[in-house]
Amino acid sequence: MNARLVRFSRPGTRKGYLFVSRRVSALLLAMMLFGSSGCETFSRKQAEAVYGPSEGILETVSVLRRHVPDDTYRFPPASDFSGRNVYRTSLLRLENLERAEANALRSGYMDAVLLFAKARALERLRGFDLAAQHYRESARLSSELRPNALESAAYCERIQQALSIGIDLVDPIADGGVAPLPLDPESIRIDLDERIARLSLVETELDNGHYRYLAQEEIERADITRAQYFVALRFVLADGALVALQELQRVATRHGASKNRLGHLLRLADFYAQLSAEYVAAVPPESLGFDPARFAELADAAIQLFELVASHDGRTEKIQATRKLEAFLALTLSIDADRFDR
Repeated sequence: MNARLVRFSRPGTRKGYLFVSRRVSALLLAMMLFGSSGCETFSRKQAEAVYGPSEGILETVSVLRRHVPDDTYRFPPASDFSGRNVYRTSLLRLENLERAEANALRSGYMDAVLLFAKARALERLRGFDLAAQHYRESARLSSELRPNALESAAYCERIQQALSIGIDLVDPIADGGVAPLPLDPESIRIDLDERIARLSLVETELDNGHYRYLAQEEIERADITRAQYFVALRFVLADGALVALQELQRVATRHGASKNRLGHLLRLADFYAQLSAEYVAAVPPESLGFDPARFAELADAAIQLFELVASHDGRTEKIQATRKLEAFLALTLSIDADRFDR
């Protein structure tokens, strides 16, 4: 037998010798080489997985499930490593995996899970009608998912029914033009109040649960729609500027806990700045009719709001407020120093 003498030792023991065959020695060496290579490969894959694509449906579903309970009314939606909305990317990845793994999924064993997960993503993207359809189809295919799916479908349908009441913000550059706004402010108020009342029922029924946050987001959107309606019609309504200002203040006050609170304050500051510019255009500062106190009231409100928003570091609204404040201060340079104190 071909063998060689291998010296060995252990801490605290005497040195000794061990006869090892050449075949066993080669096997041990190969195991050491392949073992180190395997660890290196695993470590490299583990490092690349942080930035790599999803490797399976369960991975995507687990990421989505982790962020379903998130409070998206107070905090922005979570982002993946690419910086995109986690709900949108999860929906896209599920659809891509369905196409890429079509043969493996042909038996339909994952159809209920896919439908349920896509419904979770769709409801976060305001696709409540599509989400309800996916939930009901998932309930038909899976007895385990049926209770949760039917409950979620009912909530999505209630939210969608509430959103069908009253007007909504429209695409300003939509194909075929935009329909004119109805000149019936009282009816608009009643309809949007009815929408908010229905959404508030969903909110109050759920002390916990993400549908509470979805209802709060839609209530906020209804309030924004109402304010934008009166801003758009301020030239055709009696005391339109005052009513529009009150509506914008109402949004900023009611939704002070929202993730969009700085945006609400920025819109209010923009309106004050716009009123200031319109006042200067209608009553030139060099004319006798110019009232410095009236202009100062509008200008000071705009400046204070811009400065307030610009004081929040790490927010995109800070950049907007800073630039808009500079532009507005440039407007005040056209007014004589004796008429407006800068």
